[in-house]
Amino acid sequence: MRPAIILVSETRCEQLLDEFSRYARDYELPTARSAHEAKLAARQVVAQGGQVAMFVTESRLPDAEVLEAFHWWRATVPTARRLIAAHVSVFREDADRLRGGMAKGKYDAYLLAPRGPRDEEFHTAVCELLSDWGSTVAEPEVVAVAIVSPVQDALTLAIRDYLDRMGMPNRVYAPDSEKGRHALERYVADRGDAEAGEVAYPLVMDLGQRVAPVRTVRDVATRIYGRPADVVVDRVVDVAIVGAGPAGLAAAVYASSEGLSTVVLESEAIGGQAGTSSMIRNYLGFPRGISGMRLAQRARNQAIRFGTQFFTGWPVTSLTPGDVGEAGAAAPHLLRTDGGDVLGRAVVIAAGVEYRRLEASGTEALVGLGVHYGSAMTAAREMEGADVVVVGGGNSAGQAAIHLARFARSVTILVRRESLAETMSSYLVAEIRYNPRITVGSCSEVVEGGPGEDGRLGWVAVRDTRSGTQERRACRGLFVLIGADPRCDWVPDEVARDGHGFVLTGRDVPPERWRGDLPPESLETTVPGIFAVGDLRAGSMKRVAAASGEGASVVPLVHAWLEQSG
Repeated sequence: MRPAIILVSETRCEQLLDEFSRYARDYELPTARSAHEAKLAARQVVAQGGQVAMFVTESRLPDAEVLEAFHWWRATVPTARRLIAAHVSVFREDADRLRGGMAKGKYDAYLLAPRGPRDEEFHTAVCELLSDWGSTVAEPEVVAVAIVSPVQDALTLAIRDYLDRMGMPNRVYAPDSEKGRHALERYVADRGDAEAGEVAYPLVMDLGQRVAPVRTVRDVATRIYGRPADVVVDRVVDVAIVGAGPAGLAAAVYASSEGLSTVVLESEAIGGQAGTSSMIRNYLGFPRGISGMRLAQRARNQAIRFGTQFFTGWPVTSLTPGDVGEAGAAAPHLLRTDGGDVLGRAVVIAAGVEYRRLEASGTEALVGLGVHYGSAMTAAREMEGADVVVVGGGNSAGQAAIHLARFARSVTILVRRESLAETMSSYLVAEIRYNPRITVGSCSEVVEGGPGEDGRLGWVAVRDTRSGTQERRACRGLFVLIGADPRCDWVPDEVARDGHGFVLTGRDVPPERWRGDLPPESLETTVPGIFAVGDLRAGSMKRVAAASGEGASVVPLVHAWLEQSG
């Protein structure tokens, strides 16, 4: 059954239906003349096993205020996107009244209804919302990678999360399904006389119909994108970038667009922590917001267009700085990975940070089995009807909670502070306050977790930091987004770091580590030709836009170093 776009208008259903006829091949287009009719239509779709992708309504309805109607519809189908297509006669008048609700997450877009054919600006917004719905809710109809596994274990979930972050549609198939049997037959045929009973799951089948068992996420990355050693780099590259979060991606785009040969090494998926965000609403230029995955993939495609080479799934294990001669000429720096080495005249460290581990008894054994570090967008789909806890008070935690509330029965945000206002952007605080599925537990922390009957997370113990009392509560998903530890244990001692392990640059470098009478350049480390940008740099602002700005700003410094070093 095709997903539905429900069109709501008291007097203009026919015009809306005509405007949305271009979507008729892929979506059902039921109409409703009131908020109540739309709610009944949504219930009917769900009762028949279908999905509602979007509600499109005029700004005025006969039986309810439109914001009240959105509240009803959200309670019926929390995953559906919600769009107002206001008639030109009331567009400006209603905008002032309704746009405040958009900031609180009551709906997704306020648009002027089309007044003629081919209003592509309107339909661009519609397609963006449908694309967001499809990537975070619906199982893809056409997959790039098929995973065959009899169980949804931690490895299978990690593979799906990696593929989702790389923007590759994927699904899990049981071995006895039609797709599973097809993959199994290809695998057995490729192995010659192997028997099906010898198969070790999960199996992964890529676009080339190649099938193989995998043991790690790196195995999947290698099959799709290769190893650093698989691509011949027959010269020393101008700049090697470690990390493909916003800072590393921005550096790659600007460096390669200015003619520098550029290689990016990423230990996980493109996008870093930002790539796991379900929706970033305060990034410049995206009024309807953009998911971290889409932002990262767009930046990656930009960089590839200019010639950047990417290698994912290969963490850097060591960095050996090149020697600087008396005349200023410098030998290249050596980056080592388990899949091959890269030589770069300049190195930009943009490896980012990782969330701190939760010091709660029993939770480490359940990582991937209900306990997740980061927003884990893939895991969110598995939380339908469950009680979920999010630990953390930053923007990432707020975005994760809002996304999880589309699926989970309840979401509880636990913070040690008195409120979220001290650490979270106000637009997120307002959206969380409005969402009936989300509650905030202040002055609270998780101190223990344990499995249910199925071996996955079943409960957590929560301690009130004021009274010291503990409460055990049912919990099927625990999402931890606290603190930030720099990913730079591979950085050599020649690169100065602060007491927390963050890389020092510019005037933050102690005078005794300066080269001569002047400090390093603003984003330069204590080693000539090695720079640091983004979250792992000491003193950086932990925001996506700030990281992107540093990535762009480092490129002129790289140019200056290359000219200086010959």
